[in-house]
Order: sequence, then structure tokens, then C-alpha cells
Amino acid sequence: MNAQPAQQRRLLDLADLDATIRRAEDARRNPAQAARVHELVARRTELTQELTTRQGVRDDLRTELKRIESDVAVVDARRERDLERLNAASNPKEAQGLESELASLARRKSDLEDGELEVMQKLEEAEAAVAEIEAQIAEVNDEGGRLSAAGKAEVAEATAKLEAATRDRGAVVGELPDELVAFYDRVATRSAGAALLRRQTCEGCRMVLSGTDLSEIRQASADAVVTCPECGCILVRTEESGL
Repeated sequence: MNAQPAQQRRLLDLADLDATIRRAEDARRNPAQAARVHELVARRTELTQELTTRQGVRDDLRTELKRIESDVAVVDARRERDLERLNAASNPKEAQGLESELASLARRKSDLEDGELEVMQKLEEAEAAVAEIEAQIAEVNDEGGRLSAAGKAEVAEATAKLEAATRDRGAVVGELPDELVAFYDRVATRSAGAALLRRQTCEGCRMVLSGTDLSEIRQASADAVVTCPECGCILVRTEESGL
């Protein structure tokens, strides 16, 4: 294939634009924040499960505390009733029975209050445990929100670059022969597409060409489209090629 040297040099612009397009597409699909966001999502799921467990423990203790408070209220009501009955009693035997029951109620209330204190302490610890997880979730959500916003901005920037590079690529393609563009597109599927031959080195794969390969390229006409024997990209020759 043959193409004017100036047209071949324009292939370098095409290759640069294609590289920009690839980077922009990759940035859109995989913004730098994506991996961390995925980690945070998994961490939030883990924390949410732990929060549910801790809330369950806290709620059970709240229920237990209410039950004890209810039992204390019942004991207090019975104590008030028995005191009234004792104050009004005229029968020594009845009074003795009421005094015995009041003593039993006092012991019962003491036991309930001891249990109440124990549950209240456990409840305080459980509420602190819930608050700890809630704080961690808030931190995860805060970081996730900031990263998501940054990711959206990065995607928007990549989209703008993609659109600009695609537009510029269309302009470059419009300047070149269809046959040359088709050939470039074929080799670009497995290489850089086009690269400078600088100081006897292909800048597409960074390989130094052998003497035999360089000799063949020297013998090729200026408008001949030559390719790198190593990576297959189109080699653009200039005065810096070292031929």
C-alpha cells in the first residue's frame, strides 16, 4: 500500500486520538473510585447486618426493662394495698399475714430492682454498641457519597474527552484515503495502529529493529506504507528514524 508521507504522519494523530478514546472509555467504565466504592458497599452491608443484630439485643433489653418496671409497679400497688389493709386490720392473725406478705413484697421488689439495675447497665452498653455501628455506617456513607460524586465528575470529564476525541477522529479520517484508514483500523486491532520510527526503534512496541529490517525499510519508497516487524503497527518515517 502507498500513501503520501504527510498522510502517513496524520496516522500518528489518529493513533493518539484512538489512545485518548480508549482511556476515556476505560475511565467511564472504571472510574478510579469504583473499586473503593464497591468495598464500601460491601462494608455497609456487613455493618448493616451487625447493626440489625445489635438493635435486636438492645430492643430485647428494652422489652425486659419494661417488663421489670411493670412488675415493680405491680409490687408497689400490692404493697400500698396491703399497707392500707394492715392499718385497718384489727385481727392479729390477719395483721401478721399482711406483715409477712409485705416482707415478701419487699424482697421481691429488691430482687426486681437489682435485676433492673443489671438490665439498665446492659442496655446502656447495648445502646453504645448500636451508636458505634451507626457512626461507622455514617462514616462509610459519607466517604461513599464523596467518592460517588468524584466518580460522577470523572465520568463526566471522560465523556467530554471521548466526545471531543471522537469528533476530532472523524475530522482526521475525513482527510485520509479510505483504503489507508481501513488498513490502519485493521492493524490497530492488535497494535498501536501507527507509531514513529525513531532512532531505529518502533515507538509502538519500543523494540529496536534489526539491521535486516532497517535495510528493507530504507529500500522502500517514501510513500510506501511499512509496518513494524515486531508489533505490526504502521511505521511513520521522519528524519529522526535513523535510516
